[in-house]
Amino acid sequence: MSQGKVVLMACGSFSPPTYMHLRMFEIAKDYLHSLGLANVIGGIVSPVHDAYGKKDLVAAQHRIAMLKLALRSSTWIKISDWETQQNGWTRTRISLQYHQDIINRFLTNISTIDDMDAPNWLPDDILNVNNMNSGNSIDEPDNLMERLNGNRVERVTVKLLCGADLLESFATPGLWSDEDLETIVGRHGLVVVSRAGSDPGRFIYESDMLYKHRNNVTLVTNYIANEVSSTVIRRLVRRGESAKYLTDDAVLAYLRTHRLYGATSSQTDKI
Repeated sequence: MSQGKVVLMACGSFSPPTYMHLRMFEIAKDYLHSLGLANVIGGIVSPVHDAYGKKDLVAAQHRIAMLKLALRSSTWIKISDWETQQNGWTRTRISLQYHQDIINRFLTNISTIDDMDAPNWLPDDILNVNNMNSGNSIDEPDNLMERLNGNRVERVTVKLLCGADLLESFATPGLWSDEDLETIVGRHGLVVVSRAGSDPGRFIYESDMLYKHRNNVTLVTNYIANEVSSTVIRRLVRRGESAKYLTDDAVLAYLRTHRLYGATSSQTDKI
């Protein structure tokens, strides 16, 4: 059964972004569409605040700049800097709810909206619907009434896109609060991309909370092996070894230019 309109959202460090960070969006979208489970209308990458304090976490301005370079060719995945602009680290459930509320507020707003008021991470489908509303509000009053009556407005759900490692972190004592997990899984839902051979289904079965909301967890198996991680790229850069073909060349050029992760100008030929 279709879960309606969905926006996939990945939260994390992205220090630096890798091809696998972005492939997850494509894999999940294809899966949901091919089985008719949801209509994916957008994707959001939300980097964490600098205050998250993770080892090797470079400043948000650099992580956002690298994400922009990595996503130049994407027509549907956008970057939200909202978390990085807060006073400190933001809990994932709060970030999910904020983005979902903003999307649905724009979707259901019948009045004219100035483009300057729209956050740059808003999915294009939402912007197009709202512009259509504004343009048709006078010429097509019947269409306006249908929308006002709720017959054509379908709310959007922002689902957390993640790997199996994040799913398994739910079992780490003290890492996630019960309120966080109930909200994330129960109200938003998870789309979990795991590698072939892993068994996230068993983990769901062994967790009472995940089992309770199992219908709101979509498991997607990635049969094309890709073990690339930010950790691997940082290690190669730090050691002066080549990280080429593990992420976008422009990302590697950026981190070299800004001397991130121990990169030096002498690594030009290697990365």
